[in-house]
Amino acid sequence: MRLLKFFRKIKKYFSHYSPSIEILISKTRLLKNLKEYQRQYPKLLFAPVLKSNAYSHGLVLIAQILDKENICFFVLDSLYEAIILRDESIKSEILIIGFTKSENIKNSKLPHIAFTITSLEQLQEITKIITSKIKIHLKVDTGMHRQGILLNQINDSIEIIKANKFINLEGVCSHFADADNTNDTFTKIQIKEWNKVVSLFKENFQTIKYFHISATAGTFYCEQTHGNVIRLGLGLYGINPSPLIKLNLQPVLQMQSIISSLKKLEIGERIGYNITHKTKEPSIIATIPAGYFEGVDRRLSNLGFFKINDTYCPIVGRVSMNITSIDVTSISNIKLGDKVIIISNNKDDKNSIENIAKLTQTIPYEILVHIPQHLHRITV
Repeated sequence: MRLLKFFRKIKKYFSHYSPSIEILISKTRLLKNLKEYQRQYPKLLFAPVLKSNAYSHGLVLIAQILDKENICFFVLDSLYEAIILRDESIKSEILIIGFTKSENIKNSKLPHIAFTITSLEQLQEITKIITSKIKIHLKVDTGMHRQGILLNQINDSIEIIKANKFINLEGVCSHFADADNTNDTFTKIQIKEWNKVVSLFKENFQTIKYFHISATAGTFYCEQTHGNVIRLGLGLYGINPSPLIKLNLQPVLQMQSIISSLKKLEIGERIGYNITHKTKEPSIIATIPAGYFEGVDRRLSNLGFFKINDTYCPIVGRVSMNITSIDVTSISNIKLGDKVIIISNNKDDKNSIENIAKLTQTIPYEILVHIPQHLHRITV
């Protein structure tokens, strides 16, 4: 709460502040991506995943865009995120998918919130302390073995829920472990177990509204899977996590900065920490006021690219904490203040999220969530 008060206090100063780095969020693309999934899967409900600062797109900003859209609920990781959204007058239903302390569930006064119960022990603990109605989604472990009630604990869980008048079982959920793999062997095992779970809960409860196991990659298996909700995360933001899914998605986020200095260097000059780059010809080197603190992956050192106009400028030397150097020799009339695209919203560009992830041998999620919360985000 102290952090919320701080941000409200300093908000008035931002009208006079011109940042060196900006995150541009396309409202049009965000809504098009949502509608693309809704068009492709008209029988399903969609729950936008806004956890982890909406994958760094901006928790409040994305919630404000989607608050009046045709969705069933927002998926958050924590009660803290829910507090932020309610403080910003977001009205949509919310599911907290991560673990929440039992005392926080008991004491929460936020409206239209459901909590995910992630173990039998948590369910048992909750029933001992709650004194008023709560909505829960019970998570079942169908094979990922990370969170969830084990299959042999389901009957005990059903009896506990039936015996407690304060528990409203709004949903049952699970999670695919390997849905983005073209080898579907393990996913089919999970689907078989999940479908049995759904049937069992439907036999015991007639009022459950939501059944969901699929995140974005799992939409490929929706016709084989008993359920009515997709938790739409990476795909909502225009990045396809699965080669099995063929949709027309457009990246929502673009990160841009400016040139903060220019240097003309001769052949053989060294650049950056540990002098890892040596010029092979007379070069013009520009610095950009963004480094690994601002989300420029350090693994892009001497490997990645930024983009100026239509030209890819290679990163030279080590990415520093707040500075990255690029070679702009091939660009004529380069000057201080020129715009630089750090992360492109064109998925085919060398500096798109997907291609950065390939270069650094990681996943798009990691690149996205390392973009810090404090950077200025603008809806375009």
